Amino acid sequence: MSDAQRDPCFVYVLGCVHKGRTTTYVGWTNDVERRLAQHNSGTGARSTRGRTWALLHVETFATRNEAMSREWHLKRDRAFRKRLTQKMASG
Repeated sequence: MSDAQRDPCFVYVLGCVHKGRTTTYVGWTNDVERRLAQHNSGTGARSTRGRTWALLHVETFATRNEAMSREWHLKRDRAFRKRLTQKMASG
């Protein structure tokens, strides 16, 4: 197994309020803080540019494949993401 495969991987959910609408973004990375900074500086994913994002949720995985699988599932779990944004709005 390569060194890259042994580094922990993270799945994260970001949230922001933009033009009165709450939006979420799901991704995976090896460094959550760096990735959040990229999203907020405009160098992250194109869909996240021009907004200020807050970290709503993080999960840790041993391999990239596990993280990518969980990312796929979270992107399709709208109810889970909605609960996260409701927590963001109330707190």
